[in-house]
Amino acid sequence: MNKNVVINLLGTQLDRGFKPDRWKRWRPSVSICQQEDFPVGRYHLLYQENCRELAELVIADIKQVSPETEVVPEIVAFRDPWDFQEVYGQLYDYSRRYHFQPDREDYYIHITTGTHVAQICLFLLTESHHLPGKLLQTSPSRIPGGVHFVIDLDLSKYDQLSMRFRQASGDDVSFLKSGIATRNARFNSLIETIERVAVRSTEPILLTGPTGAGKSRLARKIFELKKLNHQLTGSLVELNCATLRGDGAMSALFGHEKGAFTGAVSARPGLLVEANQGILFLDEIGELGLDEQAMLLRAVEEKTFLPLGADRERHSSFQLICGTNRNLRVEVAAGRFREDLLARINLWTFQLPGLSERREDIEPNLDYELEEFSRKTGQMVSFNQEARNEFLRFAVSPDAYWLANFRDLNAAVTRLSTLATGGRITPELVTAEIERLMAAWKSDNTSENDDPDLSELLGTNYGTRFDQFDLAQLTEVVKICRTSKSLSEAGRQLFAVSRQNKRTANDADRLRKYLAGFSLTWADLGKQ
Repeated sequence: MNKNVVINLLGTQLDRGFKPDRWKRWRPSVSICQQEDFPVGRYHLLYQENCRELAELVIADIKQVSPETEVVPEIVAFRDPWDFQEVYGQLYDYSRRYHFQPDREDYYIHITTGTHVAQICLFLLTESHHLPGKLLQTSPSRIPGGVHFVIDLDLSKYDQLSMRFRQASGDDVSFLKSGIATRNARFNSLIETIERVAVRSTEPILLTGPTGAGKSRLARKIFELKKLNHQLTGSLVELNCATLRGDGAMSALFGHEKGAFTGAVSARPGLLVEANQGILFLDEIGELGLDEQAMLLRAVEEKTFLPLGADRERHSSFQLICGTNRNLRVEVAAGRFREDLLARINLWTFQLPGLSERREDIEPNLDYELEEFSRKTGQMVSFNQEARNEFLRFAVSPDAYWLANFRDLNAAVTRLSTLATGGRITPELVTAEIERLMAAWKSDNTSENDDPDLSELLGTNYGTRFDQFDLAQLTEVVKICRTSKSLSEAGRQLFAVSRQNKRTANDADRLRKYLAGFSLTWADLGKQ
């Protein structure tokens, strides 16, 4: 059998007692060796230099009750036994010096004595296997020497506990999905990853994807999940950056002092202050101006910023979540987005797929939208079976573009539910709604047929994946590239103005990055 080895901190209060009547008291460091069913082969007694006399007495008493136990006295130099960093550091160094032989010896870490800080440190070091043993707890009782309890931190042995942890994680994932039983494997895997990040990280999160893919709703759910887990004390502050312009942008985000600009009749704290200890969700982050981007970067990195007209900085500790339907790498290449800000916010980047990419999830989301309509209006609405089958048949077919994604689905359900007589959606209503959707999508997507060059480069239905603004710009870029002899020549023409403000003008690399944002290369344009 392996030898039992105990590692124990001397208890300066519980182990105290120099008179003969000390044997009438329970002393935890001595009681370990008084357990008949727990023989101790070696005993490491850790103590501070100023407690040497007490340590020598405890060692003598241990040898008296258990002569076969080898006692190894060891000094630990805690200047302040209540300083977590110092205590943990000393005990960690001890664990690194110790030559453990787990194949021959069983180790027990006694956590009854020492300050609460020391007990926590011993727990952490045992849980992380720096001290490869089990926790040992002793307590007084009517039995001489008291009783002992062994705590095994190998949670893998406890299936019920593991099941509870898995269930809790599953509940969090379901919460992020608003309880919708989604079926798309890629989306479900994405949400599981987001759940782990949401509960473990406070770093910025970047949610990308087409308009209506659910970025705003997911940001709210992340906030609510962190709130439920007691990770936040502040609020969720939301802002659509497309609504910001000029001084109003700076003021809205960072606040201003009275008189900072024309019309600033009173001071304003700004949204960053309101988001302190909470979450700041900036939707359409690609619309934010370059000056605001620079100040936001500093606020994220240093938690400080300077309001307009102020002479003293303010502090705000918030988690940043950004949303965008733009390709920010394309925006960086075009000089509209700061590369350093993108590098800071894309540690956790999640691309939300559009509804047309997860058609198997349309049915559960259809039920969710019906329930939401009933909850908001107090009116129970449902499809008859024929109407439901007809709608779903269309919804999952290639004819359904779902250009605005869940916004289109929500609008369709709202119209159908509002027009449903007696709360029943009929096939006639579904047929009319399908015609309405098809007409709207044809009108919105006419630009796709206007430029066969883009269809050739980007594939069919590219109008559902890119903003019209980006497509208009790309059309001009492609035209210039195809009339240029080289990537550098095209870059010089495209960046003729902005290149003058750069110390080094690498036009070719800048253009190459821009094209990469659309998954295109110079060769794709028919150039060698």
